[in-house]
Amino acid sequence: MSFAPDYHTLSTASHLGQLLKATRKRHKITQAELAGYVGVSQNRISHLENHPEELSVKQLLSWCSALKLELKLGERDTSAASNSAEW
Repeated sequence: MSFAPDYHTLSTASHLGQLLKATRKRHKITQAELAGYVGVSQNRISHLENHPEELSVKQLLSWCSALKLELKLGERDTSAASNSAEW
């Protein structure tokens, strides 16, 4: 059985942190398990979930890989209403 992927548009660092934490919990991965994969301490994972603006690109890509997420970038649709909150 296949399913359509669930995509999220991020407009703030806070939203990124919430998404990463919710996805980790949905996959039943502990902070300690994720820390081993990303190469940081469990305390650092906890900190980064609350302060995702401090994530390095390398950490973010490792984190996405561990949670089976893919990161896609593209041009913003300027015809849609945009959120004024920027990183």
